[in-house]
Amino acid sequence: MGAPVPVGVVALDPVLEAGTRSTLLACPELTLCEPGVARVAVLTVDRLGPAELDMVRVTRAHPQRPAVVLVAGALASGDALHALAAGARGLLLRREADASRLGHAVLAAAEDDCTLPTDLLEQVLDRPADARHGSGGWAGGTLSDRERSVLRLVADGHETAEIAQRLAYSPRTVTTVVHDITQRFRLRNRAHAVAYALRAGLL
Repeated sequence: MGAPVPVGVVALDPVLEAGTRSTLLACPELTLCEPGVARVAVLTVDRLGPAELDMVRVTRAHPQRPAVVLVAGALASGDALHALAAGARGLLLRREADASRLGHAVLAAAEDDCTLPTDLLEQVLDRPADARHGSGGWAGGTLSDRERSVLRLVADGHETAEIAQRLAYSPRTVTTVVHDITQRFRLRNRAHAVAYALRAGLL
């Protein structure tokens, strides 16, 4: 096992911060540190509004460029898409963020994976696809067989190492394939790519 992943906690409410830190302490693969030197930052909020989205952006803009896992007490319709667009790498509802799930989301974010529970992915898929038309989107776009195979496994919730093993690729190849898709179609991350590919009927 490698060195523990340094993770910081950011919250507007000190009670939420204390609860999140306590949960993370139960994960031996993680080590708590100040947000400024963290590889992953966990943002814990009651609900998602402009101030909370700004927290995501400000955290991502730090020189260390930590990945952000957002834990919210409640998410309204469209909040998941806004969080992904702001740069979140993982989303969890607070009632579901036990040590196992939160630890999994943090470790995935540290490896440049994105985690999104099924119900939140469905929320993203239910949003209008106007954004993709304004940014080049999937209009006229296609995926290669390799790209489609990788995205299907991402959609099924597999992490980079699992996808590499199943497809007999190196982890670096899997990461490159996902990166190429997100860059080509101007998408934020792998969850964003899966959502748009599903809506466009490419998977």
